[in-house]
Amino acid sequence: MSASEHPARKLRPATRMVHGGTMRSQFGETSEALFLTQGFVYETAEAAEARFKGEQPGFVYSRFSNPTVAMFEERMALLEGAEAARATASGMAAVTAALMSLVRAGDHVVAARALFGSCLYIVEEWLPRFGVATTLVDGTDLDQWRAAMQSNTKVCFLESPTNPQLEILDIAAIAEIAHKGGAKLVVDNVFATPLLQQPFDLGADVVVYSTTKHIDGQGRCLGGCILAARDIIDGQIHNILRQTGPSLSPFNAWIMLKGLETLPLRVGQQTASAARVADALVGLPGVARVLYPFRDDHPQSALARRQMKGGGTVLALELDGGKAAAFRFANALEVVKISNNLGDAKSLITHPATTTHQRLKPETRAAMGIGEGMLRLSIGLEDIDDLIEDVTLAAMAAAR
Repeated sequence: MSASEHPARKLRPATRMVHGGTMRSQFGETSEALFLTQGFVYETAEAAEARFKGEQPGFVYSRFSNPTVAMFEERMALLEGAEAARATASGMAAVTAALMSLVRAGDHVVAARALFGSCLYIVEEWLPRFGVATTLVDGTDLDQWRAAMQSNTKVCFLESPTNPQLEILDIAAIAEIAHKGGAKLVVDNVFATPLLQQPFDLGADVVVYSTTKHIDGQGRCLGGCILAARDIIDGQIHNILRQTGPSLSPFNAWIMLKGLETLPLRVGQQTASAARVADALVGLPGVARVLYPFRDDHPQSALARRQMKGGGTVLALELDGGKAAAFRFANALEVVKISNNLGDAKSLITHPATTTHQRLKPETRAAMGIGEGMLRLSIGLEDIDDLIEDVTLAAMAAAR
């Protein structure tokens, strides 16, 4: 097998997403091969010994590595501009493994309070079980980041844009604070995608994805990915994944490879449509506010334009009338479907207070800006006029 990447040329992202990391078998297949195998055979017992010792290149067991998964990892690293990547069974597996591999009992983590519900669970409840102290801060307040840093702080963790409030955090400034305190910055870049924001260029040390979202992009498979410098991946993360087993299946990796081929086309159209839907929602009956990073009325729109190339595929809206109005809006939609996923070819809407963030106490949700009338809307690939008609009619229904 041989890789298709051209070492003498710096290929652009769209090309890398089609060709990067490809390994072809002796059959010369066009599409990447699906190696649906648990294990591998060796010509001799001596060869098996050498491969297990790391003295001979090759694959040992698909829980550790697999050719199809390796192609996906290489393509993700090329796209993100990372030295190395490791795929995982889900986005939460990526977040958990990344954080757990960087801390030990007695260490301290500082994280933005505005996190996806499961990420908040890992920071608030899971890590402390193992003697890792945590502090939550308002991610938009740099003074809170500085005040929270301790001599034993090893990791700072954030997502930007946040879920579901779409706050924009200053990644470069937070990276500087983290590094000054001897900590590494882990960034969840799911909402922005690798096309709209490059956290490594802003100072991040580790970037994590739920590839379930835009990278698959069609609601089929779960997956995750951790990207970092090779010494972090090989020295800290790889062994955690190898021993604990949150491995990505070869079939799911193959689906993700296919998804990457169309990622620029999908995210480009979805981002353009999201901006138009956000504009269309403003001023509709019962719509109190619309949050979209590239709208001028977004609280951090200037920062969003500095560190992102587009506003993304997701927006949030707040309805007068609280939960009842939000439910009327969601139930009136015909094109947009009710689902807690995002980044899909289908437009999807969810009520965070009763789904993704329902486990949080009401006062915690309120402090995070997640009201009973808030809805998160992920824009898909439908005709833009159909989407605008759908949300307009839903707003009218909700206002009755």
